[in-house]
Amino acid sequence: MNLQTTKLEEQSRITKSLIFPALFVLLLWIVKLLEKNSSITFHHFGIFPRTLDGLIGIIGSPLVHADFSHLINNSIPLLILGSCLFYFYKDIALKVFILIWLIGNIWLWSIARPSYHIGASGIVYGLVCFLFLSGILRKNKALMVVSLLVTFLYGSLVWGVLPIDYHISFEGHLMGSLAGILLAVYYRERGPQKEEYIWEEEEAQEAEEVIIDFQEMDAEIKPEENIEIKLDHKIVYHYKPKE
Repeated sequence: MNLQTTKLEEQSRITKSLIFPALFVLLLWIVKLLEKNSSITFHHFGIFPRTLDGLIGIIGSPLVHADFSHLINNSIPLLILGSCLFYFYKDIALKVFILIWLIGNIWLWSIARPSYHIGASGIVYGLVCFLFLSGILRKNKALMVVSLLVTFLYGSLVWGVLPIDYHISFEGHLMGSLAGILLAVYYRERGPQKEEYIWEEEEAQEAEEVIIDFQEMDAEIKPEENIEIKLDHKIVYHYKPKE
């Protein structure tokens, strides 16, 4: 495989990892634009805890945002974190995204304050926790770099899970975070794992073969036996007397 082919495959993988996050963010913007250009508010599609009408928010709440500032603040991390998820965990990425969405919102409906909870920030918090913890659990160097990057970019989000500002759904942030942690542990055996170098395996195999050889020799040669060494060739010295 030449360098050009490898480069094209890497570009294709990056492009594919952007598709779902970009489509999801596009959907959020479409919903907000529809709301702005109509006289209808979509807040009733949010989660209102422990009510039958509020159950619709388990699906609908991440699609609704209070204003464009709220939407922008969620759109950028959704693109970055979502792309990381689909790039490094492509086999389980869609499952993880949807389960963070559903699990976090079911918990939110169960325990949150009686008010409408809207926005995709719970998914953002879930992705942060999943990517951070998954990289540590797998001990994969590339994924640990992602963990450090997520910590650097979004480490300050930790304050969002505390009841500091009651105008913010800290419960949504907390439940999303717990969902991300749960899924990171549950899927710890799926996706990229710690690198194992071939040369280590070869050395271990060679060492095992050497041990086996010595054991076989020890079984064949016993101390009480006389060992006779036979030479295949005779050495003959010719003596020529001095004249």
